[in-house]
Amino acid sequence: MADARLRTWLCVMLGIQILLKTEAVNIGITYVQNAVAKGAVCLDGSPPAYHFDKGFGTGADNWLVHFEGGGWCNNVTTCLARKETRLGSSKKMAKEVAFSGILSNKQSFNLDFYNWNRIKVRYCDGASFTGDVEAVDPDTNLHFRGARVFVAIIEDLLSKGMSNAQNAILSGCSAGGLTSILHCDRFRALVPASAEVKCLADAGYFINLKDISGAQHIGTFYSEVVATHGSAKNLPTSCTSKLRPGLCFFPQNVVEQIQTPLFILNAAYDSWQIKNILAPGVADPHGTWHSCKLDINNCSPDQLQIMQDFRLQFLSALSIVGTSPSRGMFIDSCYSHCQSEMQETWLRDDSPVLAKTSIAKAVGDWYYDRSPFQKIDCAYPCNPTCHNRVFDPNEHPENIAPQSHEPSLSSPSPAYKRPKMQLLSWLVSFFIFNFHPR
Repeated sequence: MADARLRTWLCVMLGIQILLKTEAVNIGITYVQNAVAKGAVCLDGSPPAYHFDKGFGTGADNWLVHFEGGGWCNNVTTCLARKETRLGSSKKMAKEVAFSGILSNKQSFNLDFYNWNRIKVRYCDGASFTGDVEAVDPDTNLHFRGARVFVAIIEDLLSKGMSNAQNAILSGCSAGGLTSILHCDRFRALVPASAEVKCLADAGYFINLKDISGAQHIGTFYSEVVATHGSAKNLPTSCTSKLRPGLCFFPQNVVEQIQTPLFILNAAYDSWQIKNILAPGVADPHGTWHSCKLDINNCSPDQLQIMQDFRLQFLSALSIVGTSPSRGMFIDSCYSHCQSEMQETWLRDDSPVLAKTSIAKAVGDWYYDRSPFQKIDCAYPCNPTCHNRVFDPNEHPENIAPQSHEPSLSSPSPAYKRPKMQLLSWLVSFFIFNFHPR
């Protein structure tokens, strides 16, 4: 009996190890200490940081630089709150993060980029790496230096081999996706001219529209971000020469002039934009939208119609991207946010598809010029392959500024249905129930 229980226990533990091994791999942190002397620092003055998994084989000279998301801070108060978190200080960052999805080192999970040099840049400036204010108020010790951090990170990677890059991608999720749009041409200029360079923006196409109360909430917020961080001088001059700087934080006002090939990956019902741009808490004082924003299945017919109108406005703002083959597009009808970092949405047997094509294959085909990809999904709820977000109300407060509760690779979001992790939970429960001393 004891031998049988031991064999069962060993099988359970082996299953757990296999599941954990295939889900992701942990990568240690690298601090860019020499950036401090250049004033390229996080909000609290600490050095910027990234996680680097070295490429191998045919991918040894290929580089994927992926920028983390995490919202923005728009004034001293919200930036002070952020300064005490991983989104404002490298002192607060986890020493390791899990690489999965587009950062995975396994070909079965990441068809085209698994053996590239893969870097996740940590986000600690609060303005999508655009700020640059020389003065530091001694009372707050806030450093608005995101633009310097961007350059310092790229220069550090160039010194570690990216100067020999044959292929390079600048990518990012959410606020990091906005980074990949705003800095796309700058990245192209910093990387060797001989390299094939393209950009991927995941959930970074934030649109300028009125919220459900009729207020320009996100427009005002972005203007405050730009003013607080001194971002205007680092936004595309093709936009700032015509529009107020705050409007140049919106991709719809800058993307047309971007010269470098660009792929837009976004949900037409982007959950972060629905929660924070369309129906922010300030526009919904009675909480009418609270349940709907947590789970799209809870939305009333009227709320769904408003979300359908949001989709139309999103697609209208997206039309400026154009139809050039150098522009890629994967716009699904899911209620989600950031689909390249999570394995279940990037590439898995049940991951979202458009035209029978996964996100991973669409991006890879576009990057390597195997075939162009510009697909826009039909309206919700037409796509049965969607992984729609379901939020825990205790983990996702109504708050746009100080911190973000976007999916983090260091603590994968429970908002998606994750069969592997559910099975892992079952195995652990089975082990505890059957083998815990009683």
